[in-house]
Amino acid sequence: MDSAAAVSVEFDAPLEIARWRPLVQWFLGIPHWIIAQVLGYVSGVIWLISFFAVLFTKQIPEGLFNFQVMVMRYRTRAVMYIGFLHDQYPKFEFSVAQQDPGGDPLRLSIARPTELNRWLPLVKWLLAIPHYILLFIFGIGAFVLWILNFFIVLFTGRWNESHRNYLVKVTRYSTRVAAYIMLLNDEYPAFGLS
Repeated sequence: MDSAAAVSVEFDAPLEIARWRPLVQWFLGIPHWIIAQVLGYVSGVIWLISFFAVLFTKQIPEGLFNFQVMVMRYRTRAVMYIGFLHDQYPKFEFSVAQQDPGGDPLRLSIARPTELNRWLPLVKWLLAIPHYILLFIFGIGAFVLWILNFFIVLFTGRWNESHRNYLVKVTRYSTRVAAYIMLLNDEYPAFGLS
């Protein structure tokens, strides 16, 4: 199973958004951002437990795996909302499942592998360095397009479709890399935006 099949990130929302949204949507998303940060700290502890679980058992217990997927899903939904890529307020939902339960324009699911490489957690951070460099470059482009669309949405009430698609592709790519680093799969992420 390749990393694109193991990690699924889909986004479906209209390009139209109220013109005033870019001005205040970040403020409306603050409660979600705070919760995402707290979940991120817990996720760090779970990652450490998962690291040793993989070293000794070649797998992450299902409950811990599902929790990590939920944290990634919640954080990504919060970022997409705060970044005004859509205007549907995210639910305060903490469904601990591999498959996305739906109900949000962003759907993130990660398939749980039956077995992980015991020794790969020791070097994944090193193997991911080329991805970090590429994500940094793509991130600069995403930031520029996001700023540009701040003004486009203010004046037209509509995202530029190719710009938003680029941001979704960067999100998809960064999620595949994050899943690899968080020990959720062993498939080396493909380079580039797909």
